[in-house]
Amino acid sequence: MSNPSVRGIVHVVEDTKTFGQKGFRKRLIVLEQNLGRFTNYIPMEFTNDACDSADGLKVGDDITVTYRLTGRKWQRDADSEVKYFLTAEAMGYRRTGESNGAGDTDSINDEFSQASSDFSDAPF
Repeated sequence: MSNPSVRGIVHVVEDTKTFGQKGFRKRLIVLEQNLGRFTNYIPMEFTNDACDSADGLKVGDDITVTYRLTGRKWQRDADSEVKYFLTAEAMGYRRTGESNGAGDTDSINDEFSQASSDFSDAPF
């Protein structure tokens, strides 16, 4: 099963932050989506080596991000409230209009619509 994706305009690109003794790295970007009545701001986290892939992102870029959802449970001690956190972990991205290797269906459809319909030399 492939990972889901979301498209939006880059609203924020934070610097990479390092946490803990093992050097866990995290970089937050925020996508903006104008969907009519409301504007959505979607935080996406790049982690560890993927942080470096976000170096080329700039505010205003129109991108599609492939992500996976991750969740964790946190409790300070046995008597405190349990909290649950949900994160959209970015697996990769592509700028809108760039081919991702699997083909860009918009450009393929444009090529078909512009193709000649003269089949007089077809071998069948």
